[in-house]
Amino acid sequence: MDQAGIIRDLLIWLEGHLDQPLSLDNVAAKAGYSKWHLQRMFKDVTGHAIGAYIRARRLSKSAVALRLTARPILDIALQYRFDSQQTFTRAFKKQFAQTPALYRRFS
Repeated sequence: MDQAGIIRDLLIWLEGHLDQPLSLDNVAAKAGYSKWHLQRMFKDVTGHAIGAYIRARRLSKSAVALRLTARPILDIALQYRFDSQQTFTRAFKKQFAQTPALYRRFS
């Protein structure tokens, strides 16, 4: 399988595991490559670092949850593996240029 195919399979796997702990060690073990080699392949194929990609996807999935549910923001933050509501809010605001509460209110 070529690099693009390997990364495509990994992206599918990551998508199904965004609400679980994902360290570079366990992602590399899943892919069957060293951390260094996997990071290089991932960046070459996607243009993003693995950690940045995972964070962006978790934030996107949390945005959907904010729009479609009335669940507390903290519950959504914890589901997508953020350590606290403050950490989640800071990352969310950086990606979407507004707080989760404002996003929910105006979505």
